[in-house]
Amino acid sequence: MKYSKEAKPERAGGGGAGARAVPVALMLLLLCGFSFYLGGIYSTGRTFTFSSTTTSIIPIVSTTKQEGSAIALAIARNGDDDVEFSECPADYQDYTPCTDPKRWRRYGNYRLSFMERHCPPPPERAVCLVPPPRGYKPPIPWPNSKDKDNHEAQVQFALERGIPAILGIISTQRLPIPSASMDMAHCSRCLIPWTEFGGLYLMEIQRVLRPGGFWVLSGPPINYENRWHGWNTTVEAQKADFDRLKKMLASMCFRLYNKKGDIAVWQKSLDAGCYDKLTPVTTPAKCDDSVDADAAWYVPMRSCVTAPSPKSRGKALPKWPQRLGVAPERVSVVPGGSGSAMKHDDGKWKAATKHYKALLPALGSDKVRNVMDMSTVYGGFAASLVKDPVWVMNVVSSYGPNSLGVVYDRGLIGTNHDWCEAFSTYPRTYDLLHADGLFTAESHRCEMKFVLVEMDRILRPTGYAIIRDNPYFLDSVASIAKGMRWTCDRHDTENKENEKEKLLICHKQLWSAKKA
Repeated sequence: MKYSKEAKPERAGGGGAGARAVPVALMLLLLCGFSFYLGGIYSTGRTFTFSSTTTSIIPIVSTTKQEGSAIALAIARNGDDDVEFSECPADYQDYTPCTDPKRWRRYGNYRLSFMERHCPPPPERAVCLVPPPRGYKPPIPWPNSKDKDNHEAQVQFALERGIPAILGIISTQRLPIPSASMDMAHCSRCLIPWTEFGGLYLMEIQRVLRPGGFWVLSGPPINYENRWHGWNTTVEAQKADFDRLKKMLASMCFRLYNKKGDIAVWQKSLDAGCYDKLTPVTTPAKCDDSVDADAAWYVPMRSCVTAPSPKSRGKALPKWPQRLGVAPERVSVVPGGSGSAMKHDDGKWKAATKHYKALLPALGSDKVRNVMDMSTVYGGFAASLVKDPVWVMNVVSSYGPNSLGVVYDRGLIGTNHDWCEAFSTYPRTYDLLHADGLFTAESHRCEMKFVLVEMDRILRPTGYAIIRDNPYFLDSVASIAKGMRWTCDRHDTENKENEKEKLLICHKQLWSAKKA
């Protein structure tokens, strides 16, 4: 509540010097107490590890997701002290912390939601190094790897082949990508009950497809006339399911584009008039503005149809590769975003990548295929590598401005993520991790060792990490990395005069687990 000067109550009595001394003394006492209180809070926050010839600073206190933390320094006088990590048990070789089958029984069976992301709380985190399988060898280099095939652990095998993939399930939460980001969605015998729950899963496909995008379905109920015998069902049931599917998709502004053999293709309408006919009370309902259509990090799916943004109606994206260098319409909705900002970002990363390749010749060779940019804004680092034999997973922080739509509109791929949690992938996924300012950005929320141990989990043996950050954090990273059996070298950035930002280039060693 605001008070006007006239409404202020007057003090009772005359209020001489003695009367004023008591409130002043009381105020000083309160300020001193408040200072000690703040000191207590900030002295129990998260810590980082630094090492020098005289001191080493060891991480000693973890923090929870909700509480956040401050940087506290615990000084050990022995300069030879290093951070060490134990090896995880041998059965952790395919460990995925947030989609761990060993923890599924803790969660409900509704719509298979137990298979969604459920990350262990900090006290239950496995702070250890995931061992490679016995006899592990680095994957076959690209492009020879693309011809391999296997029908088990499809996501893991796709990544081994050098093909982009991520762990996930369509259940209760939105897919971790923005609306209108995909040109095509494909489902081959995925056995998802598309017509159940009011067509909720179809509505999620409708959300992520661009206007004019295609949905390709093969498997039940497509070609039920010839295939129903092998599906443990009846021809009548499959016909009814196919009719429901066509009706639902038509009501969501799709048209049957083509159908041949075991494959059917639907196209999402480009006609804005179709969406204008929908309202929040029709069936299906039109989504209101209460939840951002691009919000996708732990956001429940909604039983409604997402209408195209009025800004993008009738504006087709340029064809590839022209779209890579054109600022999309969505850049204007990112705080501080603009065409000139994206152009400046691209220029920065072209210069940086040239410098990286001089320091790390493996970048640009067949030794590096799967790349992750752990903290991107517009996908500039990925754009600078477009002519190299790599693909880049662009990660946009779930706690920062959501620029992931810009990344997709440029023809790149990516996901939202919170680096206080484990990433949705198997161990030994990436050949190169790139972290630009990650520890500066997340230092108030998550403990450095948790992030680095997760980086070790998803980085392949003999893989590389390029960490670009404030020197204050790089000292700590180097100390922890040594305990993870990485070798690291420190370098200037492409701008040698920049003392606020340096590079740490690390190489993960191939090691064998100790025999039990």
